[in-house]
Amino acid sequence: MQFRDLKKQYEVLKNDIDAAMIEVAESSAFINGKPVKELEAELGEYVGAKHCITCANGTEALTLGLKTWNICKGDAVFVPDFTFFASAEVISLEGATPVFVDVEKATFNMDSVDLEKKINKTIADGQLKPKVIITVDLFGLPTDYRTIRRVADKFGLLILEDGAQGFGGDINGKKACSFGDISTTSFFPAKPLGCYGDGGAVFTDNDDWATLIDSYRVHGKGTFKYDNVRVGLNSRLDTLQAAILKVKFRAFKKYELADINKAAAKYDDLLKGVVTTPFIPEGFTSSRAQYTIQLRDSEERDHVQAKLKENNVPAMVYYPTPMHSQTVHKSIFTPSESCPVSEQLCKTVLSLPLHPYISEEDIALVSNLIKSSIKK
Repeated sequence: MQFRDLKKQYEVLKNDIDAAMIEVAESSAFINGKPVKELEAELGEYVGAKHCITCANGTEALTLGLKTWNICKGDAVFVPDFTFFASAEVISLEGATPVFVDVEKATFNMDSVDLEKKINKTIADGQLKPKVIITVDLFGLPTDYRTIRRVADKFGLLILEDGAQGFGGDINGKKACSFGDISTTSFFPAKPLGCYGDGGAVFTDNDDWATLIDSYRVHGKGTFKYDNVRVGLNSRLDTLQAAILKVKFRAFKKYELADINKAAAKYDDLLKGVVTTPFIPEGFTSSRAQYTIQLRDSEERDHVQAKLKENNVPAMVYYPTPMHSQTVHKSIFTPSESCPVSEQLCKTVLSLPLHPYISEEDIALVSNLIKSSIKK
């Protein structure tokens, strides 16, 4: 059993993907070929953003956003404590300081109450200037932007949406990657929409910011190729990856997003009352980047994971360590700024195999193993 079956997906899409790759090879337009611009137009239309600028990966998509806003030393950027390292890494890379915010136990996403508390504490401390909130649409579910935006507006902060796992999700029809002042996503192979390597994209409605992002992603280019006007990155999406993504995007829109939610609903039915299953608020749609359950404690979680492994079922812990406890962050985090929900989730979460091509038989097998494991 595969955790996210990319081999099965390739088998289904093989003819179209092979043809797309061959077409790129025959054109020899490996950088900035026609599929790149076509993909950007398609993604922008789907998300509902005026500008889509593709780049080399999801981490640099976030970096491009922070560079566009000139985030630097002395600035505070608020980021969830329960997320992948890249969401906070990009802050430190710009010389700014990450301030870790706790998350909601039910949704895994940023807690607006704790966010406001951390902003007020940062202001009171007087050492850093609050500038940006990085929201993370974790496991496919968009953050509650209704509450986060109210806090951002209250303090005059910008929102950088990390939609690396959220692409395809929505709130009342408004798509993920359209909620931030600048929004980003990742095309890492295991993401809801993934390529065959690394890739990413940045979305915004702001014309000036779009121009800066486009400049920063290509060495800080100006209007003339060999007159660079700022220090930037080498962060372009390869034509080959764009061509692959165009094929996969068609399948994503046509049936993959619907099918993965059907599979998740099957898990919900089979595991109801056995474990804590993912919570999707009314009006929200998740793109189901992960199907993450919560067990009672670390002992039960580890027991269930071991039982699944014995039966060749891959189950992953996303994430075992909160941001503030990672070695690199220990020097900038104080215990009084605790994130108890994040700490608890790291001990109890377990992500199960889920993808658009998973069979009902596999879902039943995983669910029955979990039930039998917990009973014992």
